[in-house]
Amino acid sequence: MSQYTLHPLPLAGLARIEHRRHEDARGAFSRLYCEDSLERFGAPFHIRQINRSLTLGRGSVRGLHYQAGPTPESKYITCLQGEVWDVVVDLRANSPTFLHWHGELLQAGQASSLLVPAGFAHGFQALTDCAELLYLHSADYAPAHEGGLSVHDPRLAIEWPLPVINLSARDEQHPWLDERFTGVTL
Repeated sequence: MSQYTLHPLPLAGLARIEHRRHEDARGAFSRLYCEDSLERFGAPFHIRQINRSLTLGRGSVRGLHYQAGPTPESKYITCLQGEVWDVVVDLRANSPTFLHWHGELLQAGQASSLLVPAGFAHGFQALTDCAELLYLHSADYAPAHEGGLSVHDPRLAIEWPLPVINLSARDEQHPWLDERFTGVTL
């Protein structure tokens, strides 16, 4: 029996993963990741890097980041503390959902994760004063191939639940998209 239930979301390849939760008088246990289970669902994901972020301040936003070129990355994201509005944008060239976005509420203790395929930008807004995320990445960080989108870009029209605050200096500098942006090729 699988430790997961995979729920496809509106953008092809994007999925919410529900973890089977085992509870008893001592507390709870969930398997957060199993490469074999994901392969059986047709979503192979090999871990190259694991990162953790701690975001302070309700309304704070990180993102929207992506990695393209020869090292595109998929992400497997789990909320460990607090809650976030997690947002992805499809940047895949020739995708029928090119530049469409999707948001998911991720909460600590919810026993779910978000599987984000390569070719997507990712960001999130903290909905609590303290939010902690665990990221599993399918590729090593490659600064020469990183990119970002403005969280305020009217072409994307992302509906953030709270006013956006605490953007990093780098995230403040991401330009708005124009007709020259044709997406990323995988």
